[in-house]
Amino acid sequence: MGSSSSDLHHRQMALTTWLRQALSNSDICLELVSGDASFRRYFRVLNHSQSAIAVDAPAPHENCELFLQVAAAYRKAGVRVPNVLAEDADAGFMCLEDFGDRLLLAEVNSSNCTELYGRSLDELIAIASVTQTCKGQLPAFNRAHLQRENALFTDWLLGTHLQLELSDAEQTMLEWTFDALIDNALSQPQTGVHRDYHARNIMLLEGDEVGIIDFQDAVYGAVTYDVVSLLRDCYIEWPDQWVDEMLFEWARKAVAQGVFLAPDPEQLRRWFDLMGIQRHVKASGIFCRLCHRDGKTGYLNDIPLTLSYIAKFSKRHADTVALAEFIEHRVMPAWEAKG
Repeated sequence: MGSSSSDLHHRQMALTTWLRQALSNSDICLELVSGDASFRRYFRVLNHSQSAIAVDAPAPHENCELFLQVAAAYRKAGVRVPNVLAEDADAGFMCLEDFGDRLLLAEVNSSNCTELYGRSLDELIAIASVTQTCKGQLPAFNRAHLQRENALFTDWLLGTHLQLELSDAEQTMLEWTFDALIDNALSQPQTGVHRDYHARNIMLLEGDEVGIIDFQDAVYGAVTYDVVSLLRDCYIEWPDQWVDEMLFEWARKAVAQGVFLAPDPEQLRRWFDLMGIQRHVKASGIFCRLCHRDGKTGYLNDIPLTLSYIAKFSKRHADTVALAEFIEHRVMPAWEAKG
């Protein structure tokens, strides 16, 4: 469950007190900017000479130390991430450079999408190069991790939200299909992965420079993970032909920079499609968990697009076509019936 209003108030007061000491300014006060799909909350620092963002990331739910480690590694690789102005990782408090309010999702349109997404995809080449921090290798995005993600779909979407009772044949189909998705992820070249690279986590700075946030869950995993996260975003849909063009242009640049060896075009498309299916399987489960566990009901609005992605692209490949049929004939009708 989420924190109580009393707990949140006490955390904000403690954060304010810490900031006033850390920045040597007793006039500082905070204005809530957002709470995201986690336990983190973001505040804009007011009454200070430098615009800044204060972050409340309480343990044990969040880990500031991981954020700081990845930020340093990304910065060293040339990725534009917020500078850290002050931090108390043990308390779960950070003060970061203010990247402003211009989310890529809010700014992008049909006339600027190729330029802005092109810049965002270029950043992934640097991100892919980051496979470790000062504390060692990034966590491996391995079979056990992927299995836990896929379980979110069955536990939270099919179970808690839709309360579907699955036949033995459906259970077997899901297990077999999920294994195919995992095998696809593990068979790809493994690189540094942001893991939540989408249009709500990319900021546009001065001159439309791309700024990257929310990278604390970075892992070592499939090369197409971040690319499909951006191009088949849970929050915005783009034409298939344009997505293909952007995918192959990213791949051309990534191969030229030595990120991975040039794959057969059909192999690249398969990696991309199945990685996208796995990500949307996970996302649909997470959105239901955010609703039922954390009271964040707004994420349910994003589930129809994730389900349509799964159904559409599962039809392209023999080992996922049964999943497409299951989504179209069992999940979507149950979703619509629930209203």
